[in-house]
Formats: sequence, C-alpha cells, structure tokens
Amino acid sequence: MIRVDEKGFYGKFGGAYIPEMLHPNIEELKDNYEQIIATEEFQDQFRSLLKDYVGRPTPLYFASRLSEKYAAKIYLKREDLCHTGAHKVNNTIGQIILAKKLGKKRIIAETGAGQHGVATATVCALMGMDCTVYMGELDIQRQRPNVERMKILGATVVPATSGSKTLKDATNEAMRQWINNPVDTHYIIGSVVGPHPYPEMVARFQSVISEEIKSQLLEKEGRENPDLVIACVGGGSNAAGAFYHYYNTPEVRLIAAEAAGLGVSSGKSAATTALGTMGILHGSKTLLMQTDDGQVVEPHSISAGLDYPGIGPVHAHLFDSGRGEFVAVEDEDAMKAGIELSRLEGIIPAIESAHAFHALNMISFKKDDVIVINLSGRGDKDLDTYIKWGGY
Repeated sequence: MIRVDEKGFYGKFGGAYIPEMLHPNIEELKDNYEQIIATEEFQDQFRSLLKDYVGRPTPLYFASRLSEKYAAKIYLKREDLCHTGAHKVNNTIGQIILAKKLGKKRIIAETGAGQHGVATATVCALMGMDCTVYMGELDIQRQRPNVERMKILGATVVPATSGSKTLKDATNEAMRQWINNPVDTHYIIGSVVGPHPYPEMVARFQSVISEEIKSQLLEKEGRENPDLVIACVGGGSNAAGAFYHYYNTPEVRLIAAEAAGLGVSSGKSAATTALGTMGILHGSKTLLMQTDDGQVVEPHSISAGLDYPGIGPVHAHLFDSGRGEFVAVEDEDAMKAGIELSRLEGIIPAIESAHAFHALNMISFKKDDVIVINLSGRGDKDLDTYIKWGGY
C-alpha cells in the first residue's frame, strides 16, 4: 500500500527535517491544510479555477503516428495545454487559495525551468499578492522567456548565485528567505519535495491529472486503467499527479524517466535512483546524490526542470519498494525524442517531457498495450536549447 503516514513518511522516506525557526510555519500548515482543502468552499473555488482559468480537463490525446511507430496504443495527457504551459499551475492554484485562507500576505517560490515560477507569478497576479521567485543564475540564462514572463506578471526574480546556480540552489535561497520571514510569508514549493506536508499536499493538488486520465480512458477505451503510465521525474510533481490514483493498482506499471545528463557514470548526471543514497535534502529524508561525507553532488541535465540532485520521498519509496520502474535518459536521447514527437504529432514538448518519450525505447511492453505519457509541458520555453542543440 502506497500512502503517506501521519508523520509524512512513505515507507522510510519523508518527514520534516527543518530548522527550529520553521517549525511554527510547518506546524501551522500541517494542522490546517487538510481541514481547509476538505471544505466545500475550498473545493468549489479550486475546481472552478481549474476549469475556467487553467482550462481543465486537459485532453487525453490518442497519438496515432507515435502509436504506429511503437506498436502500442499511446495516449498523451496534454498538460502542456494548461494555462501557463505546464502542469505546475494545478498546484499553485491550490496553494494560493490555501495561503489566503491562512492569512498570508506574501508568496515566495523556487523555480528551475521557470514553469513553476511563471505559474506562481500568475496566481499571485490573480489574487493580488506580492511574489518573489528564486531562480538559479544559470537557469535564468537558459530560460530567459520564462524570466520575462514572471516579470511581466509582476514578480521579483532573484538569482541564486551559489553552487551550480540551478534548482537546488534556488530552493536553498527560498528556504533561507522563509526562515527570515515566517509569519506573513507562504512558500509555494513547486514539486513533491520538502518537509511534510508539502510532498503529499503537492501530490494531492496534482492528482487531478490521474483523476482525469481514469475517466477519459474509460470513455476512450472502456477501461479506467492503462497498462503503463510514463512521466519524467526531477523532484517529481507531474509524475506524482499522473501516478497518484494508480499507486495501489499493481497491474498498472508506473515508469519514471530521470535525467541521465551526459551519462549515469559521466559525473554530469541527475539520475538520482541510479546514483543516490538515503539522506536529508530540503527538509525530507529521501534519495539524493551525495558524497561519502554527505555533501550534495551537483547535478547536470540539459533540462532545467530535471536538474535536481534528489527526488521526492514518494518516488524514493516507489523505487525502493519496486512499485515504480525508473530509467535514466541521456540529454542527447531526450532531445531526439522531442524532435521525434514534433515530427510525428506536431507537438513540441518541453525537454523535461521529452525524457518520458524516450523511455519508450528503454522498456518492454506488449503489442497494443495502452500507454499514457504525461506531456507535462510545452516546448516554447526551450526553443533556445533546441536551437543550440541543432540536431534537427
């Protein structure tokens, strides 16, 4: 049984390992969030905004040419069609309503590829709240369109200049800021990482993805359950959303595609399950890439959203228990998969999502198996990276 316990653990992964100064924030969130999100008022507002503002339900699209190539029935869950261009807005809508209910006045967030930053800036504009987004200096350079979108929406973008200047470092900066402003500030974490209750809370807001897959697949195939669900995993929020309602349905294979970067053994990788060991990262016990003395190893991926040295505790548990199957996709293969989808289906995916598509070449499945791939974001933000790569 895959579920979180009262202390925020999935098996041996999870919990809240935080500085004393953050305990009031975390306790306030933990004590109130389940009650708040269970109310009819919250659910009505959440569902209404998902429908009328985000554009849900997103389509479940049968990819006929991709299906023909791989001799399977391949459906794409079109999270790229959400307002802001990715699944991230499902979570930020939920958290901004929650923050308002908790009486918070200011929002902070971290972002890697910029999609969570844009989604946070978007809902802050919608709700009239002050917004500061922390983003690695390197990611600011390679995701410039999203930086400008955040600024247009009224957010302040603060560069993280330490370490690898990517998502890990942006998260460090955001957490430091939260420690210094614990009373009026809510931290909208963008993935299923961080201290309890964040991993489960974010997964809950994203679970609308698998909720819709079940009803849409029933309509299209006469069954709620596919044979496989495939999603990319950095921290893992889109995968958690796509897997959520299938955790305890063992006949559905859950395939997670991590970023192998230049190769698992190259020293330039972000393949946490292949390279990681148990440790504490950003407030939870999980699998992370670290040295023998516990120093975090700098990750690498061509995809800013997967450039993270750990995974969320639910994914660590899926890996550890064997419930999830994890593959490590190299930069070059992800880019080729992105071009293949573009040429076969007329859809340019985010490079994060492209990792999930290459997984089709790394796993075995039967002819005519029903496969759902979570197309978590669109490739507009990655055009510069596609252009620099140039392999098309």
